[in-house]
Parts: sequence; structure tokens; C-alpha cells
Amino acid sequence: MAEITLPQLGETVTEGTITKWFKKVGDSVALDEPLFEVSTDKVDTEVPSPIAGVLTEIRVAEGDTVPVGTVIAVVGDASAAAPAPAAASTPAVAPSTLASSNVSTPPPPSASAPAAAASAPAAPASTLASSNVSAASPAPAATAAGTSTVLSPVVRKLIAENNLNVAAITGTGPGGRITRDDVLAAISRGGATSAAPAAAAAPTSAPAASAPQRAAVPKAVAGARDEVVALSKIRQVTGAHMVASQAISPHVLSVVEVDYVNVDVTRLRVKEEFKVQEGFSLTYLPFIARAVVDALADFPHMNASLGDNELIVHRYVDLGIAVDLDYQGLLVPVVRDAEGKRLRALSREINDLATRTRSRQLAPDEISGGTFTISNNGSAGSVLTMPIINQPQVAILSTDAIVKKPVVIEVPGFSESIAIHPVGNLAMAWDHRAFDGAYAAGFLSRVKLILETRDWSSEV
Repeated sequence: MAEITLPQLGETVTEGTITKWFKKVGDSVALDEPLFEVSTDKVDTEVPSPIAGVLTEIRVAEGDTVPVGTVIAVVGDASAAAPAPAAASTPAVAPSTLASSNVSTPPPPSASAPAAAASAPAAPASTLASSNVSAASPAPAATAAGTSTVLSPVVRKLIAENNLNVAAITGTGPGGRITRDDVLAAISRGGATSAAPAAAAAPTSAPAASAPQRAAVPKAVAGARDEVVALSKIRQVTGAHMVASQAISPHVLSVVEVDYVNVDVTRLRVKEEFKVQEGFSLTYLPFIARAVVDALADFPHMNASLGDNELIVHRYVDLGIAVDLDYQGLLVPVVRDAEGKRLRALSREINDLATRTRSRQLAPDEISGGTFTISNNGSAGSVLTMPIINQPQVAILSTDAIVKKPVVIEVPGFSESIAIHPVGNLAMAWDHRAFDGAYAAGFLSRVKLILETRDWSSEV
């Protein structure tokens, strides 16, 4: 008999939502046969069974979100029988479920409770941000009176944030369990509100007079003319990651203006032939990516990650390219070993990764482990964007819109003249802990110099 756990689907992924079980209890499972589908903030993917046998137990229902490493199912040998269903009056709950679920009747508070909570080890900030689970304080009430409803962390969080009454929500999950979709449906129809007032809760000890009081964060409340749109999982996790990045890194913005007329000498000459040969258009992004890769060789501390009071300088370039998912969120697939790829190879890989990102066909290892990130905001027409650093990297570059503008140029045999050239900004947010402004400016100047002076014809 083997326990099946939720695997690590990327180095920054801490939890996943089981979206579909391909087998039911009692079904035979072959080695490497798809067993379940999981959704994370990064990818949706099918997970194969690591063992052959019979699925004897499913511990996490469809729609529930659990941390990486949680036991979600049990597979036994072919002779194993499915466990008998538990009596209705005493529903059995897996230990892993209890660890992340609310209990219907919490024990009365005691004088020793604060001390016990204070001695508990603190959970990592990234885990708290994504799961909203805290060992130091009880979760908001999320069960109906007189019942023992088990709720996943995501469901419990939605119920608490929207002040819903669990008893008024009809569960459509296995065994009548309340799923995330059930809660969202209740929110959208404006029902299941008016949870039990706080005054009805069990009395607790008054807080010490010296305890600091945190100001409540104001939250919007939907009115009769408003539409409530629940934040998707990718939006929630992206938001938590961005807030954490702003809190961790002292962000600084540096900007250079680049004249792309030199790039266009080659790009416009070969663009039709390139599209016929490759099947996609040659944009400015591969030129910028190629210049960034070469400049990183001269400014290696830009291609680094921050550890514990140390800068980890990478001797390879795994270049992340942020890709928009039709305004529903961003994913950052990674071009591996970009330092060894010329312009055409970079173009092919960037196009391939972007195409598969939008169709959610990426593997987990294709969106993890980047060393430097480019966010291509210029395709949306932005003029100047300050991106947020993709932790634990130390810098991220935004490519803004390239538009035709009058520029001053030097004319051989004359002094100066005015011409119309394609011009755009490169804006870089960087971590001031890793280096100072002169180093960041030197890197951007090198990228600019490469774009404006290199003979690109040999690259295509």
C-alpha cells in the first residue's frame, strides 16, 4: 500500500487544487497512468500514478486546495479492498485534512493558549500568503451550528472574507462537501450571508491593555448595481507574490531610451523571408533578449539571486519571458541556457514558449528557476512601466512601446540633423541590496549600446 502525495510542481509552488480525479475508489491504476489533474498558480497538469494497484482511498475531493506533500490518496495492491464507508454520525477525516481544516466546535480558550501559540514555530511567509492558514490563531468560524462540516483552506477563506453562513450553502462535492464553486455561486447570487454575529461567539479573555491594535484594512462591499467577480487562483497567488516582493526588495527604477533604427536595418530587410521560414513574425523582443544576455556577461551581478545575506551569481542565463494569459494573469516560462543561443534560436524558443503558455501546455519545470526576467509590456502600448521583481531574482526589465519619434542624429560632413526613428524605453526595476545605481545604469547602457550599434545581419 502506498500513499500518494501532492507533488512539487515548481520550486515556488506551495499548494495545488485537485480539479479532477480520473479514477474512483476501487478502480485499478496502472503505473504512470493519469490519476488526477491539479491546478496551481503556474500550470494545470495531469499527474500520473507512481505505482500500480487499486485506488483504495481518496482523501482530497475535487475542488479542494492542499499544500504540497499532503497525502491525497492511497493505492494498494490488486487484492486490497476499498475501505468500508464510515458511519454517518461519525465521519472519518484524514489526518492531513484535519491539519488544514476548521473544526466545528473549538475547545474553550484557556489561560495557557496564548503561551502555547507564542511557542509555535512561525510558518513561512510565502506559505501564509498562499494558504491563509495560521497556527497561532483559530481560523474564522466556517461551520454550521451542530454540524462537523470540513472545509478546505480556500473555501474557509472565501466564507470568512464574505461573511457567509455555512448552513445556507448547499455543497455539491462528494458527500455534500462545500466546494469553492459552491461558495462563489453563493457570493454571485448575494445569498448565504448574515453569518452568526460576533456577539454570539464564545466569550474570550479581554486583550491586554498594552497589546497593539492593528488598524483594520478597509474592504469594498458590493452594492446592488455592482458585479462580484471572484479573483482566480492565479490572480490571488500573483498578488500575494507581488506584495511579498515589494516588502522584501528595496525597488529602484532605472530607464534608458533606445533608438531601434539599427535593429530595423536588419529586421525590416528579412522580416518577410523570416516569417515564411519560421512561421511567425520577427519582433523586437528577440533582439532585446539577445542584447540582455550579452550584457549580463559583462555585468554578472545582474544575473543573480539573493540568498541569506549573500548574492548567488549564476554562471548561466535562464531567461524568463512574462506572457499574458488573455488578461487573466501572467506566467513566466524560461528560456534555458540563453547565453548559448543566437537571435534566431532565441526567437524560436520565445515563440514556442509563449504559444504553449497561452494554451496552458507548459510543464512545471518550464516555469521555474529563471535568473533574469523580461516583461514585454510594449506589445500592449505602454510607454513606461515599473515592473515588480520576480523573487529571488534581483532585477526585471520592462520593454515598453516602440514608436516613431523625431530624434537628433549626427550626419557625416555636417553637424546635426533631425530624423524620424523608432524609439522606445527600457525600464528596469532592481534590488538595491544587490548593487548600486551606477552598476544598474552601466548594465542598461550596455544593452542600449548593443541594440544601437551591433551588425544584426549575421544573427539571422
